[in-house]
Amino acid sequence: MTDLTAGLWELLLKGVWVTVQLTVYSALLGAVVAMVVGVARTNRLWIVRFLSGLYMEIFRGSSALVLMFWMFFVLPVAFSLQLVPMWAAVLALGLSYGAYGSEIVRGAIAAVAPAQHEAGIALSFSPWQRLTKITLPQAWPEMIPPANNLLIELLKGTALVSVLGVGDIAFGASLVRNALGESAPVYTIILVMYFVLAFAITRGMRALERQAKSRIGQKPEKAGVMRKLNVRQATLTSSSSQGGGAA
Repeated sequence: MTDLTAGLWELLLKGVWVTVQLTVYSALLGAVVAMVVGVARTNRLWIVRFLSGLYMEIFRGSSALVLMFWMFFVLPVAFSLQLVPMWAAVLALGLSYGAYGSEIVRGAIAAVAPAQHEAGIALSFSPWQRLTKITLPQAWPEMIPPANNLLIELLKGTALVSVLGVGDIAFGASLVRNALGESAPVYTIILVMYFVLAFAITRGMRALERQAKSRIGQKPEKAGVMRKLNVRQATLTSSSSQGGGAA
């Protein structure tokens, strides 16, 4: 570990910043794609559902790495559109993970009680008003937990961009490893880096979930071991009282 000079540490820290940027930009693009495609998959018009489902199947069934290569090497030839490696990676990751996210959006919308839609119709709301004022506010808290998992997968998926020469954590670690000739300390450090970033994402998404639930009047669940122990104790107490009564 003493061989890690200040310059090499700086290289790894720069890789962290590049990874954060990749995650944020790809997540923003993926969120837009997921929302549009997910809502389209619940549309009453079959052609809209078909096209959105076709997009989802194509990009969900494609390799993000191969799509990244396609964006970087094929687009310039086919459409005379040259992307820098960073934006080719963002586009590939955003479109791929947006396809996965569309299923989260569709499922959350489908979970909203039909009576809520009927209430919107009774109030003479337009389809757009029913979507924005009734459906999405109630579906939004249900999207956050699976979106948290998908966001962490996206964070780890950013390591693919190192094959294009983007200086993310994985690329920086490869350079440091080659310079030092040591693998264990370098890869241990980047494991910790990825864990810290994933933990920060989880904490932020949980705070967002609590806020989303409070907006629609739901009481946030109390996390932690004590809540589980209290539930278990209440269950044992109830079982004991029923057994005593039966005796």
